[in-house]
Amino acid sequence: MSKFTRKSSVLVTSLVFALLCTSLAFGKKASAGAYELFGEAQLVSPGNASPTAAQLRSDNDPGYGGIDLGIPTGITFADLEKLSTDFNLTEGDCGGGSPRFQINVLIPNTTTVKNIFVYLGTPPNYNLCTPGWQSSGDLLETGKTVDTSQLGGNFYDPYDSAVAAYGSYEVVGLQLVTDAGWSQVGGVQTSLVDNIMVNNTLFSFESADTCKNGGWQQFYAAPGPFKNQGQCVSYFAKGGR
Repeated sequence: MSKFTRKSSVLVTSLVFALLCTSLAFGKKASAGAYELFGEAQLVSPGNASPTAAQLRSDNDPGYGGIDLGIPTGITFADLEKLSTDFNLTEGDCGGGSPRFQINVLIPNTTTVKNIFVYLGTPPNYNLCTPGWQSSGDLLETGKTVDTSQLGGNFYDPYDSAVAAYGSYEVVGLQLVTDAGWSQVGGVQTSLVDNIMVNNTLFSFESADTCKNGGWQQFYAAPGPFKNQGQCVSYFAKGGR
């Protein structure tokens, strides 16, 4: 695992952002989620069946790129029932503990925060990724594994066992991170991500501006395809509804 996951200063920054996102809720319909890029992360074009994706890059400096995903306050690990993303490794491969979701949980009756990691890639070792865009599918369901080693569990705990042991732990932050360039030939690991789902909240990196100049025609899947630019602009102006 990289040093990034152990740096309390980065984690505190993630916590502050996540705690500020109090207006988000997991509704019945997908709505656009708030997010913040950090490290070597930037928006690029195109995405997966959309104009925009987030590129997360890890090389020598600062060695990581990620996205803070806004979540409601007061939710528990058991409340996270769906976690998925479309992803595409464009440099390097999966491995070195990355790319991954990291769920920041508060140890009960303490002020200590630890991570539950959820890896992208091919199980059981998560060190291979099929080239091109692919969907992770729901990573939080029966038959999947999560890494609870920071909590005293195992690197590959069955998801159901993790919920039984840590389901009541409060979630105080959530990131999607790429930070294992150190493990790659050439020292670079770059992933594109798009259409992240956290329960029923969609993180798509689009806005009304991406509908302009023909951008509305680049949506080949949900929330499109759109009939025209106006329909696309209206969708994002209404917060992704």
